[in-house]
Amino acid sequence: MIQKTAAPEARLDHPIRNFSVQLSPTPRGARLARLLATEQLRSWELPLDPARQLVAELAANAATHSRVPGRDFRLTLYVVGDTLRIEVTDTCGDLLPRPKTPPPTPSRAEASSSSRRSPIDGASLRDRARARRSGRN
Repeated sequence: MIQKTAAPEARLDHPIRNFSVQLSPTPRGARLARLLATEQLRSWELPLDPARQLVAELAANAATHSRVPGRDFRLTLYVVGDTLRIEVTDTCGDLLPRPKTPPPTPSRAEASSSSRRSPIDGASLRDRARARRSGRN
């Protein structure tokens, strides 16, 4: 005999909540991100700190470091169960960050052509000074 079982209920015990807003990368946009996040956390009845402080710091970084004309930053808050995820991203998805590399060390020839105080120039100046003292030009 085959028994039919009821389909599992399509209800989540912990609904996924999210909030997302795009803001200009200015000090005013950073302040607005903090204020909007605070109000959203209140509406979800979640503790404000340290989330509010994290949003303030991340938004200030976005306002300071992502100043590209026409590009904003996005604040996104997700709540799944008892976990809050905070994302602050610039909307520049086509460019990935590059690690800073130290500039290459110039060769002696490059150093002498680009700097007045390179070791080669110093040696040639000493030689000229000796030549003048000894009477040779």
